[in-house]
Amino acid sequence: MVFAKSLAKKMVLLSDGTVVGTLYNVTVDLKTGSLLDLIIKPGQNPVPELEKQDGFYIVPFETVKSISDYVVLDKRKVLRGY
Repeated sequence: MVFAKSLAKKMVLLSDGTVVGTLYNVTVDLKTGSLLDLIIKPGQNPVPELEKQDGFYIVPFETVKSISDYVVLDKRKVLRGY
């Protein structure tokens, strides 16, 4: 079990080790409690596979491969446009 509070400010990486940025927030479906999207504050180097919206990367939660010390996104799903 992972608590939302423990996700705050975690480093977000692609599965190849590319640093995406820092987790800023998550969006949740209030009816089901399902996580919908990760809102990521970009790191110093832009990630061309991701498009910025209002200065943040917004990535569907379904692209998450694992969560431990880092949040790891499945690069194949990201490249396919989620």
